[in-house]
Amino acid sequence: MEKRKLSFWDIWNMSFGFLGIQMGFALQNANVSRIFQTLGAKIDAIPILWVAAPLTGLIIQPIIGYFSDRTWHPKLGRRRPYFLVGAILASLALFIMPNSPYLWFAAGMLWIMDASINVSMEPFRAFVGDNLPDSQRTSGFAMQSFFIGIGAYIASMLPKILTYFGVANTAAEGMIPDSVKYSFYIGGAAFLITVLWTVIRSKEYTPEELKQFSEEKEYAEDTKDTSWYLKNGKSHLTYGIIVLLVGALGTYLVYRYQLKKDLYVLTAGLIGLGGTAMVVSGILQKSGKVKSGFVTIMNDFQSMPKLMKELAVVQFFSWFALFSMWIYTTGAVTEHLYNTTDTTSDAYNTGANQVGEMFANYNIIAAAVAFLLPVIARKTSRRFTHFLALVLGGFGLMSIYFITSPSALTLEWLPMIGVGIAWASILSIPYAMLSGALPAEKMGYYMGVFNFFIVIPQLVAASILGF
Repeated sequence: MEKRKLSFWDIWNMSFGFLGIQMGFALQNANVSRIFQTLGAKIDAIPILWVAAPLTGLIIQPIIGYFSDRTWHPKLGRRRPYFLVGAILASLALFIMPNSPYLWFAAGMLWIMDASINVSMEPFRAFVGDNLPDSQRTSGFAMQSFFIGIGAYIASMLPKILTYFGVANTAAEGMIPDSVKYSFYIGGAAFLITVLWTVIRSKEYTPEELKQFSEEKEYAEDTKDTSWYLKNGKSHLTYGIIVLLVGALGTYLVYRYQLKKDLYVLTAGLIGLGGTAMVVSGILQKSGKVKSGFVTIMNDFQSMPKLMKELAVVQFFSWFALFSMWIYTTGAVTEHLYNTTDTTSDAYNTGANQVGEMFANYNIIAAAVAFLLPVIARKTSRRFTHFLALVLGGFGLMSIYFITSPSALTLEWLPMIGVGIAWASILSIPYAMLSGALPAEKMGYYMGVFNFFIVIPQLVAASILGF
C-alpha cells in the first residue's frame, strides 16, 4: 500500500501555516537585537541574551516530537493539536514582546515566544513526512521553504512599510518605536490565522493507515533484551559522570580565571543537557525502567540513522553561520556603515531598517528559488543540490565583510542572493533526505532530534562569539 500523491493545493494547505510561523521568527530575528539594545543591552551582551532561541528549541522540539508521535485526536489528528496550541501561545507572545518595559522582561518574553513557536513549528516537518510519498517530499519541503521565504520577507519589511505610511520609526530612550510594535501585532495575527488555515484545511492518516504503507515496513520493532539495557545503562552512567566532571571543571575554570560569562552556556549545557541526562538514563536502564519515555528518547538519539548523523555535521556548520549573521548584522551595519551605536538616532534606526531589508531580500530570494531546487535535485541529486546552494551562501555571507557603502545594491541585494539560495536549500533538502530514512512511528521525534544540530551550533555561537 502506497501513500496517495497529493495535489498542489493539498500541499499548499498543509504548508500554509509556515507563512505565519516564519513571520514570527523573522520579526524575532530582525528586531529582537534592536529591542534589546533599545532597552539598554550592550553589543557584547547580545549573544547571551539570544541563547533562549536555540535552548528552547533544544528542549522543546524532541519532547513535542515524541508526544506528537503518540497523539491521536479524533478531529485534530496527530500533529494539528500542537499546531493550534503553539499558535495561540506564540500569537500572545508576539503581542506582548514589543511592549517589554525592561531588558529582563524582554529576555524572558523571548524564552516564552520561542518555546511557543517551537511547539507549533516542530510537527510541521513531520507533517510532510507523514502525509507525502517519498517522490513528493522534496516538493513538500520546498513548499514550506516558499512560505518561509514569503513570510519572512513580509515580516522583515513591515517596519519600513509602516514607516512609509507615517508610523513613527523612532522613540524616546528606552522605548520601542511604534513601527516595531505594530509589526509584531500584525505578525501575531498572521501567525494564528495561517496556522488555523492548515488545521482546518488539512487531513492526516490514522496510525492504523500509517502502519500499512510499504515504505515503512522495513523498520523492525525494538527487540532489545534486558542484558542490552543493563550494558547500555552502565555505559550511559559512566560517560554521563565523565561529562558532568568535564562540565564542572569547565565551570570552575571560567569562574577562576574570570573568562567571558557567555562560556557558562557551554559548561552548563555539559552539566545539564549532557551529563545529567546520561546519568539519569543510565540509572533508569540499570533499574529496569526501560519503558520510560526518557529512556526511549535517549536510546533513540544514540541509534540515529547513518544519514541523519552525516546531515548533522552539515547542519552544525550551516546554522553556526546563520546565527552569527542574525545576531550581529544590526550592530555591524549601524556601527561600521552608519558610524553610530545610539539607538535613539535616525542613523541607527535607518541602518536597523536596512538590516530588515537585507533579511527580507534573502527570504524573497529563497521563496523564488524554492521550486527550482526540486528540479535541480531531479536532474542531479539532493546531495549535489545542497552542496551547490551552501557554497553560494558561503560566498554571499563572506562578501558582506568587503562592503564599504550601505547602498541598496551592494548591501541589501548582492550578498543576499547567495544567502537566499542557501537558506531555501537548508530549509528543504536535508529534511527531504532525512524523512525517507525515518520510521513513521518516530518521525516527529527524530525531526525534533535533528533540531539538536540546528540549536547546538547556535548555543556554541552564543558562548564564543561575544569575545
